[in-house]
Amino acid sequence: MHDPLATQQDGTAEQLADELSQLVEAELLEMVRTLQDAEPATLFGPTEFKIRDLALKSARKAYQQRLAQKKTVTKAPV
Repeated sequence: MHDPLATQQDGTAEQLADELSQLVEAELLEMVRTLQDAEPATLFGPTEFKIRDLALKSARKAYQQRLAQKKTVTKAPV
């Protein structure tokens, strides 16, 4: 038997994941290009910091998207 709440949460999670994949596509592509261009000896230092900055930018977008989603789901007080 399926739990309706769990099913709804799964649907919401999938929707959020789809939205986020589109929002962070540019950051992921830049991460890949940065890693491909880096020599093994330069993976740490400036390259590492650039990857971290891109990861934090993606995380920020995830939070913003989740908060925006939460605002539209909340019902007005009765």
